[in-house]
Amino acid sequence: MKKIIALFCAVLLFCNMAAGTALAADPGSGNMDGGGGGMGSGTSSNKWTPGNDGVRITVVEASSGAAVSSPVDFSNKSQPRSVFHFGKVSKIGYRNGTKLAFQMGGGYSSINPAVSMPRIISSSGGNNIEGIKRYFCSEYACKMVADATGISYESLISGQYKILLEPIAYVTYNGEYCCMTATEAALCDQMTNGDLRKKMPSLTHQNLPLSVFLEYSDLGFSAWGGGTSGKQNNADIINYLGIGIVRFEDMPEQPGLEVPDVEYRVDTDVITSIILKTGDRITPEEPATVTFHILGHDYVVQNIVIPANDSQVVWVKWHTPDTPQTTTITVSLSKGYTIKDSLVAEIVDLEEKIPPDPLATDTNPGYSIPSLPSNPQKLTANWGVWNCWWEADWQWHSDWQWQGTGHLATCLEGCTIEHGNWEDEGEWIDEGDWEYDYTAYSASISGRMSLMPDDIVPTASGKNMKSGYGVKTDVEATLSTSAPADHYTNPQTAFSVFPEFQYDIFLRLLKRVSSGRNAKFTFKENEYSTYGRAVHFLPVWFPDNSNYTVYTQVWDSWTPDGMLSVNVNDYVSINQSVFDDWYTNRK
Repeated sequence: MKKIIALFCAVLLFCNMAAGTALAADPGSGNMDGGGGGMGSGTSSNKWTPGNDGVRITVVEASSGAAVSSPVDFSNKSQPRSVFHFGKVSKIGYRNGTKLAFQMGGGYSSINPAVSMPRIISSSGGNNIEGIKRYFCSEYACKMVADATGISYESLISGQYKILLEPIAYVTYNGEYCCMTATEAALCDQMTNGDLRKKMPSLTHQNLPLSVFLEYSDLGFSAWGGGTSGKQNNADIINYLGIGIVRFEDMPEQPGLEVPDVEYRVDTDVITSIILKTGDRITPEEPATVTFHILGHDYVVQNIVIPANDSQVVWVKWHTPDTPQTTTITVSLSKGYTIKDSLVAEIVDLEEKIPPDPLATDTNPGYSIPSLPSNPQKLTANWGVWNCWWEADWQWHSDWQWQGTGHLATCLEGCTIEHGNWEDEGEWIDEGDWEYDYTAYSASISGRMSLMPDDIVPTASGKNMKSGYGVKTDVEATLSTSAPADHYTNPQTAFSVFPEFQYDIFLRLLKRVSSGRNAKFTFKENEYSTYGRAVHFLPVWFPDNSNYTVYTQVWDSWTPDGMLSVNVNDYVSINQSVFDDWYTNRK
């Protein structure tokens, strides 16, 4: 795959001849590549017109990926307000758990750029990725995005933000004029049990998702390592395709083998997965087998079936050792191919860094309460499995044979007529074929946290307390999925960080007190507690009339689509300190 070319200080030669306007030198660089294939023909009820495309733009924080603007749609063609759409949700929004919601009855809007955009979606089998890069990394396009999102141009290109770009197709589906990104098309196909793919596969599952994808991982989305043509499955589209990123800083170095591909915790149930692709179909007559070689053990996945020119995620569920180490996992295949047949896994010990014992004499003049961290989280996962069965089609194949009986006794002498009859000695032959069906699975994680004064704090009232005492916590993480148990692991790890340490340096691993898909965690017993309480002690100097907020991350709910994680927080309100509960009344 060709490497990204940094576009800093380049002079763009791309022009819109109709407008007669040249694009200025670009301030950004593009993390995007593209592919596609030939398009079939549509019908009056299900069709797409080449050139009727656009992009959805969302400005996000460069560090966390959190959206700082509402998504804005751009299209070279004027689109009616009555177009059916899904509410302008970004790929990040869907990843964070937003459900697909069809909207109708007007209210849609898009912006027509003064300088027309290049062709986004191919209709002839090529791609226009270089034109897309030049346009959206240009000064003109960045100023256009700044104006549309209400973010100043100087702020946009300062390195604080990135531009998330998603291709859009305007299509007629079941007689209705619709607007959809690649992610929305895949989610819609899941919702309609494959109806969209049946009617417009070359657009919705090939040229739309393959028009733009990442060359290297960014914002929590993995780079696409699959093919650049052919129909793609819904899980791959949702997880990898139909996304480009414009950034405003030096591009990161590409990782080598010395950088781990995946990180696991010690003594943890995990899932390792690859994407198996094939050109020829794989049937139950000769199914594929994938063997994962991990730490001296072979994990064999059998009876894999995949249609021609398609793919499927293949995974194994295993348990990590209880000592930290780095290992290379290799994969052997009996059929098909995978872009990456080995990966480096770093198995780490999430070391607990227990805060020091708070003392009555501690002070912290000039302290200000920090903002909550903005760590990435993955709230949803999508994957699926191909099934295959024989669809019989019995056809009668005739084989007419003449059955002669000689001359009849009643025949006159010299009879030349052969007497007998025709009989069909044919047979029934099964002219059926293998049929495929894709079973899609998904999972989501949600969390809840309760931070309260310890039960033995004498002057606490609800969530109100004085500093210097202990707080307890209850953290709940719920995994929701209908997939079989070997498709996922339950939430296993939780840890908290604290405002007095700027949510840094010290962390406390929480104790899992309830397992399963609804896992629960609490503080461990505090070694500095005289009464052996499972609490965290607040510093006595924490400011009055403020909220003391603890931030917790829950990890290690693994799926074939990677690890789900959720971030939660809660607070207690502080006024006065433990010293105000102890005084001497002198007369």
